[in-house]
Amino acid sequence: MGEGTRRIAVVLLKTPALAAKIDHIIPRQEDSAMGTEVNRRAFVKASVLASAGAAVVAGLSDTARAAETPPGPTGASPSKDALPTGKIGKLTISRMLLGGNLLTHYTHSRDLQYVYSLAKHYNTDEKILETLAVAEAHGINTLSVHTAGNIVKLLKRHRDQKGGKMQWIICPTEPIEPGLDRFGKQVQSLVDDGVDAIYIWGVQADGLVDGQIELMAKAVELVKSHGIACGVGGHRSEVVVECEKAKVPNDFYIKTFHHHRYPSAKLNHDSSWCADPDKLIEIMKGAQKPWIAFKTMAAGAIPPADAFSYVFQNGADFVLAGMFDYEVAEDVRICKSVLAGVKDRSRPWRA
Repeated sequence: MGEGTRRIAVVLLKTPALAAKIDHIIPRQEDSAMGTEVNRRAFVKASVLASAGAAVVAGLSDTARAAETPPGPTGASPSKDALPTGKIGKLTISRMLLGGNLLTHYTHSRDLQYVYSLAKHYNTDEKILETLAVAEAHGINTLSVHTAGNIVKLLKRHRDQKGGKMQWIICPTEPIEPGLDRFGKQVQSLVDDGVDAIYIWGVQADGLVDGQIELMAKAVELVKSHGIACGVGGHRSEVVVECEKAKVPNDFYIKTFHHHRYPSAKLNHDSSWCADPDKLIEIMKGAQKPWIAFKTMAAGAIPPADAFSYVFQNGADFVLAGMFDYEVAEDVRICKSVLAGVKDRSRPWRA
């Protein structure tokens, strides 16, 4: 399931407090032997992410998740107990970034196709704006997302109409082809919209390293000509290897990173995004550029405390975490707790 979707299931189906709320919202149907269970399942599938259900989820999920994840430091307000930060170029970035996949409804839910619809019904435009505000309130100052749907329009609305300060790291999805015409136009559009940094989409970078590394370097140079930082994304370790070998002038990497200690890791069904984490750890030791690790929870399969500890201890400078609004507060607490305990890293902090 997508990052956070597993925890939605825990909240909806296993939490007594939520079950009581659901029974209040949708009365029990005692005329059927399975009436209550069917009623709840129907609620989950059909209406929990509509207005009434969304309120229930938002109000009770922190209690449900606290039972399965060790609490981090309570602290005071985010301003007094802020997330640690690092630097990429001119940008000061919180060690945890808000991931964009759940905001664009791309959940990586293995073969559970209904989850895409579930995310879409929950993360409406207004809920996305709420999520951005919640993330900022808890110290997350940067988001990373690709140009899907109307996400850039919403980011502008958050910044221009809501007074938001969230920084944007965005990857264009136009093809990187000789001449860079379409890619260049999209880059210019993002710059005009106020993007803070851009990176080469990992889907494209994975292919460009096979014989087209010079074209990738030109794409990076084009972005940097606008006076902003440019990174390179990737799912394959070869992306980092070839970029380092060719001295591509990217300012940072956004690279998948997670261990394989979860049941679906070997399914090979949209269930694993870092083929050889031990190999990647060694590769990244030689890369002196900042590293934003993503897919760290393997799209919801690894609990956040486990995921964050693994990636920070093993060399990542930042963690990119896809979260629903009700997960932000706890995940930030966990991240701060994990960072406070990181020591003896084999890779120095690069940001």
